Amino acid sequence: MPTFDYRAQDANGRNCRGQQEADNARHARQLLRERGLRPSQLSEARTHRAARSRGRLGVTDLALVTRQLSTLIHAGLPLEEALGAVAAQSAKRHVSSVLLAVRNRVTEGHALATALSAFPRAFPELFCATVAAGERSGHLGHVLEQLADYTEARHASRQKIQLALVYPLILLIASFAIVGFLLGYVVPDVVKIFVNSGQPLPVLTQAMIALSTGLRDYGWLLLLLVLAALGAARWALLQPATKLRWHALLLNVPMVGGVLRAMEAARFASTLSILGKSAVPLVDALEISATVIANLAIRHRMLDVARTVREGATLASGLERSGDIPPMMLHLIASGERAGELDSMLARAAEQQEKTLAARIALVVSLFEPIMLVLMGGVVLLIVMAILLPILSLNQLVN
Repeated sequence: MPTFDYRAQDANGRNCRGQQEADNARHARQLLRERGLRPSQLSEARTHRAARSRGRLGVTDLALVTRQLSTLIHAGLPLEEALGAVAAQSAKRHVSSVLLAVRNRVTEGHALATALSAFPRAFPELFCATVAAGERSGHLGHVLEQLADYTEARHASRQKIQLALVYPLILLIASFAIVGFLLGYVVPDVVKIFVNSGQPLPVLTQAMIALSTGLRDYGWLLLLLVLAALGAARWALLQPATKLRWHALLLNVPMVGGVLRAMEAARFASTLSILGKSAVPLVDALEISATVIANLAIRHRMLDVARTVREGATLASGLERSGDIPPMMLHLIASGERAGELDSMLARAAEQQEKTLAARIALVVSLFEPIMLVLMGGVVLLIVMAILLPILSLNQLVN
């Protein structure tokens, strides 16, 4: 039930202020009059406005809230009290606002999953579907605990990938910055000495001078062109057809495509596993799992798998036709289907795939570092040679 902030006067004419829960503003004014108050100002409480406008929860916040709810429900607290306790425990105002809004919907008679689905920016479809399955099965606390584990594992995996890419990215930016500084400021001052001598310069030195001059005179234009190209690329990727072609192209890039396939396969298997353990029907679980896949080309093929499974095909055969799932994972899934232990086999396949993904990322990073160092060393060597060649030419003339 929404909460309203009010300013009013009592029977003695004294001003007072507070909050009143009501279905709507008209109902709130009626309740205030029944209490002997004459409302002069009434507005929806900030918590509900904030819940709707800024209702986004970070992965860490979502995992923490889910685990706290699971603990309180396991302890036997009613759902409304558990939501209120978690909201009071949270130090972040927007998290508390969202939880209070969910609690109000639950007190109105809505199911928890329905209340959560009213805030799609805070609770994704996977979260709501899993909670709905937990409510139907009567094991909401256990399902929430599984969701917390899943959310924390996903966050840890994402952080591991991001941290692995930080050093190569810093190295790349530093390389471009150093080369740009050398070409823009160091090379012109050093080579100016040989230009004024009137002696013919080597071809490498002339090319380096031309490159340095162009960078100093037209560097701002080059920067604008790069920014314009990035803006145009970002706009193009907002178009669904262009984004789909780009994602399909990325899958064919050597090394990068393999890492992307492994990443999406691990995400798909872990999501399907948590949904299966929560008693979500397989076809619905496949469709929800497809929505968490970032690559649109793979997502469309996983939706095709869901359609083939709905038509009566086995999960393993549908995934095999898609071509995006590694053979080892396919064998584990097929074995789980035959033994009736699909959920546990999916969890094992996801764990195995995440290990494979970590190994691939480590390989890519280990190859990227020496390649960048070699390229950087080659560029610096060219700059040094462009400076040394005129010096050697002068020495030969003197001798």
